[in-house]
Amino acid sequence: MANGGMRAGDAVQLPVIQQSAAPTVADQVFDALKKSILTLELPPGIRISETEVAKLMGVSRQPVREAFKRLSKLGFLLIRPQSSTTVSLISEEAVLRARFIRTALEVKTCRTACSTISMGGMKVLEELVQDQKDAVSSEDRELFHLLDDRFHKEICNQAGVGYVWDLIHDNKSHMDRIRMLSLNPSSLRHALDEHIAILDAISATDPDSAEQAMESHLSRILVLIEEVRQQDHRWFSDTTY
Repeated sequence: MANGGMRAGDAVQLPVIQQSAAPTVADQVFDALKKSILTLELPPGIRISETEVAKLMGVSRQPVREAFKRLSKLGFLLIRPQSSTTVSLISEEAVLRARFIRTALEVKTCRTACSTISMGGMKVLEELVQDQKDAVSSEDRELFHLLDDRFHKEICNQAGVGYVWDLIHDNKSHMDRIRMLSLNPSSLRHALDEHIAILDAISATDPDSAEQAMESHLSRILVLIEEVRQQDHRWFSDTTY
């Protein structure tokens, strides 16, 4: 390799990767465990093991190990080598940190979307809000949670900064648990109303109102923390993950 570069015909050979849109076994294990953690089927503090999960899901330990590592990186699992793996307790400090990051990024993103969004983009947001209305009517909190994320992600996309959602996604795991644990018929409707306010402000190309609506929406997590803590304070830890 002359000058440190690789050229066709050089001795170095790399395998051709076969790409597939289908989720891997590790992806499926990850998704199933994450859902179980968010819905409290696996509550904060419970111990789980690779062997146990592999046996219950009918897979080998390798994809379970990969899923555990991904969940640990997101803050959902606390892995103690040679000891135990537990579903992490909820760190209030981590929730507040995530809220600060989201507010700083999404308020600016929302303002930007007011001047960059297309008619097609507005249609996508409107359809997402309509889907949320349907989820509220059927009291489907898991679907609403999914649509909530899609709504916020789409605002980032329409502002031309889709990569911002990647930053948010990597920092919001504890915030997600608070949101899921607090979703009841009343809070679903409240969140929907807040999304409608955000949508109306963007539609009116009113950046000040959009900023205010988004900041108010993300600040509601402060109320939700107390609601969840009243359900079971043992779910919380002073540790930041």
